[in-house]
Amino acid sequence: MVFTGSGGLRAPPLLLSFLLPAIWEAGSGQLHYSVPEEAKHGTFVGRIAQDLGLELTELVPRLFRVASKGRGDLLEVNLQNGILFVNGRIDREELCGRSAECSLHLEVIVDRPLQVFHVEVEVKDINDNSPVFPMTVKNLFIYESRQLGSRFSLEGAVDADIGTNSLLTYNLDSTEYFTLDVKKNNEDIKSLGLILKKLLNREDTPEHHLLITATDGGKPELTGTTQVKVTVLDVNDNAPVFERTLYRVRLFENAPNGTLAVTVNASDLDEGVNKDIVYSFHADISAEILSKFHLDPVNGCIRVNANLDFEETKLYEIEVEATDKGNPPMTDHCTVLVEIVDINDNAPELVIKSLALPVLENSEVGTTIALISVSDRDSGTNGQVTCSLTPDTPFKLVSTFKNYYSLVLDSTLDRETTSEYKVVVTARDGGSPPLWATASVSVEVADVNDNAPVFAQAEYTVFVKENN
Repeated sequence: MVFTGSGGLRAPPLLLSFLLPAIWEAGSGQLHYSVPEEAKHGTFVGRIAQDLGLELTELVPRLFRVASKGRGDLLEVNLQNGILFVNGRIDREELCGRSAECSLHLEVIVDRPLQVFHVEVEVKDINDNSPVFPMTVKNLFIYESRQLGSRFSLEGAVDADIGTNSLLTYNLDSTEYFTLDVKKNNEDIKSLGLILKKLLNREDTPEHHLLITATDGGKPELTGTTQVKVTVLDVNDNAPVFERTLYRVRLFENAPNGTLAVTVNASDLDEGVNKDIVYSFHADISAEILSKFHLDPVNGCIRVNANLDFEETKLYEIEVEATDKGNPPMTDHCTVLVEIVDINDNAPELVIKSLALPVLENSEVGTTIALISVSDRDSGTNGQVTCSLTPDTPFKLVSTFKNYYSLVLDSTLDRETTSEYKVVVTARDGGSPPLWATASVSVEVADVNDNAPVFAQAEYTVFVKENN
């Protein structure tokens, strides 16, 4: 991921830099930079060669190269001046979703001698996403007999940014009939609703048109709107009421289909068919939730309907409606939060990234033979990986950074004694029971001229005839 030659990319102007100084963590072997998302092509990121202590004249002869795991060529290095710069569009939300931390991890490798450096480029969020409501027009049907203080649930807006840029405030255009109510529960989820402050009269005003605006906390702030059309109905004066507005559930990933997650329950004070309740998912629910869960419309049981994978989704937020059979029907809402619990269902992955073979028999102790990376898709203890080597070999593993290891020479070599070693690396996670993976490396020992010629015997006796 470099440019070479006289026509290589010039160092971009420092005016394009919005960055914090590079930080080299002592002992960790990692260089830190930061860059705002959506930075222009050519934006200066850091003087990577200088910060790594490399001379510019060394970069080409030592085969300086940079690799980015799974992120494409978003960042490049100019070999003429050793500057790391932005090469492609960096969209933080595309890279990391709503994760609080977002970084690009680079591996810098140079040869002769082989060295590896780890560089982390933090992607800073900017306020580039406006709040978005799930619907541009929301229809509400409210009976004229509803009491003052009645609350009507609405779907709030979503902002793809994080932090302050995603903190939303809501505003309702002036109306004498409703006020806006925003509640925040323990899961940091805002529940939006309308509170009735003046009794409705269908004969006077059969419809109300409201405008709700969501404003984020960015600078400059961005907004999104939704229109609410309230149709005033004339009968069935008691809506169903859930016994709880929020249900919390924990399920292990890979739970069998049919596993009961939770049973929601609502009641209605009316009589006859007006009291009969049908349960359903909210109309705005995602296709993923519809595929993963089944809701019984009669008893309110929510069961697993497809495989749940912690590594794909850790939390499902399910909106459920209870609708009575009155004419017209009335509805209440509740939220079900299903937390997926990790199990140890992923074995470690072990990759040998770079080899320096064969190894001269006079190589110094501590010489790097190979670079190895290990990973595990599980979380917590299930994702903690340790590595070990087959015994009785003149090598050892040295941890360089997180799940990166170097295979280095631990004692002297003698080709005349052993010309090749087969080294097996085992990566084992901390799950119970643990899972593991192995990889083997054949290390050939190259000869050097370290043995002088030797005669078969030190002294010979020869008899020669005279006058010969």
